[in-house]
Amino acid sequence: MFKYMICLALIGCACADNINKDAQIRSFQNDASDAEGNYQFAYDTSNGIQVQEAGNTAGVSGAYSYVSPEGEKISLTYTADEEGYHPIGDHLPTPPPVPAYVLRALEYIRTHPPAQQDDQ
Repeated sequence: MFKYMICLALIGCACADNINKDAQIRSFQNDASDAEGNYQFAYDTSNGIQVQEAGNTAGVSGAYSYVSPEGEKISLTYTADEEGYHPIGDHLPTPPPVPAYVLRALEYIRTHPPAQQDDQ
């Protein structure tokens, strides 16, 4: 486990070239976990990073934003629960629309189910 933490720290240092090392924490809030497991935290820095998260044993919701090296503001909101991690952000790729012929084929299959065959 210790080797894993050292590797993460080294990777973080190597990737930190574009970070404003003089950034200051403007606000910080941390409400530790209560008896039911509810918690929340948030912070804001002078270089445009904003993070907030709240959760409990059933799931988590949160958001973060920062300014990319290209100067673009990146914002992401998310939830995480028993069904997985669900991020939402304009910068995330989206799948292409389903072609009309596929929608027609699916509708045809739905309205004309295959006949049941007996196993012999």
